[in-house]
Amino acid sequence: MDFIGAYAPAHLVFLLQGFLVTLEVAFLSILLSFVISVIVGMLRYAEIPVVSRLLAVVVELVRNLPLLLIIFFTYFALPEVGLKLDKFYAAILALVIFESAMISEIVRSGLNSVEKGQLEAARSSGLTSAQTLWHIVLPQALRRMVPPIVGQFISLLKDTSLAVVIALPELMNHAQIINGRNVNYVIPTFILVALMYFLVNYALSVYSRRLENKHV
Repeated sequence: MDFIGAYAPAHLVFLLQGFLVTLEVAFLSILLSFVISVIVGMLRYAEIPVVSRLLAVVVELVRNLPLLLIIFFTYFALPEVGLKLDKFYAAILALVIFESAMISEIVRSGLNSVEKGQLEAARSSGLTSAQTLWHIVLPQALRRMVPPIVGQFISLLKDTSLAVVIALPELMNHAQIINGRNVNYVIPTFILVALMYFLVNYALSVYSRRLENKHV
């Protein structure tokens, strides 16, 4: 093992550049998937006959597919139908598709966890369905959704490493390039990469716990 060579300034800068791409992909994927999943989850919760069933089929289909397959599909299959995406956007699209399906189930479950008696009480007091959802259901459901949603965001950040298969210049891709220069760099490089992932994911976990305790 060669820690000194592996942690040369040029290598550290190269890893940080890859980590920046990882964080950019993760941030955009989290933002877009959260918005989409809230909409999908609420539409399924509303139980609109055709729409809810169609969304349920799509969600279950995506949830039961491996993310790696979705990444291959967005980067290699979509160009066959005339939609060619850059590696960066292909990775984001794949992550958004997969995570939106996963998080929408968390949203729907969170909404369904609110006791029906509260809904009936709200409706009997004169609130509309939309007002009941906004003022009664969502505030309680959101508190219950925080831990699993943040957990899913942590998984998303780790899942960005799968984009290495399409040579996205993210952290794992840059680590592999460094390792290819000298076999003695492998263990030191992967230790540093693991530390980078850990620090960000641990920070998210701590923030999640504080946010949860704040609303208890």
